[in-house]
Amino acid sequence: MKYTRIYADGNGESHFEDIEIGMKPAPANTGTISEMIATKGVMFRQSGEYFINWHNAPRRQFVVNLTGTVEIVASDGEKRRLGPGSVLLADDLTGKGHTSRGLGGEERISLFIPLAD
Repeated sequence: MKYTRIYADGNGESHFEDIEIGMKPAPANTGTISEMIATKGVMFRQSGEYFINWHNAPRRQFVVNLTGTVEIVASDGEKRRLGPGSVLLADDLTGKGHTSRGLGGEERISLFIPLAD
């Protein structure tokens, strides 16, 4: 299982990387499970088509897309489209940041899960 991370390097340039989540057998033969990641809570968001120009993540947080699609552009020029079921770790707290655009004219429902300090 993987998630996508967007982060800023030492020069302030933002980049994507794919992170493989370590999994282990879950109890009672129910599949596999990762280690617990400490969080502060969860926020629910509904949005339609939008564009947010260059900005940084407000905090380290997972963004889980339940419906709809978002296009995110890192400052290095790479674009990624994240659809239903995708998980992004927004970790570019400094530097040039990224842009975000809701696509497809459909409602986007997502979860924002801030990580514990």
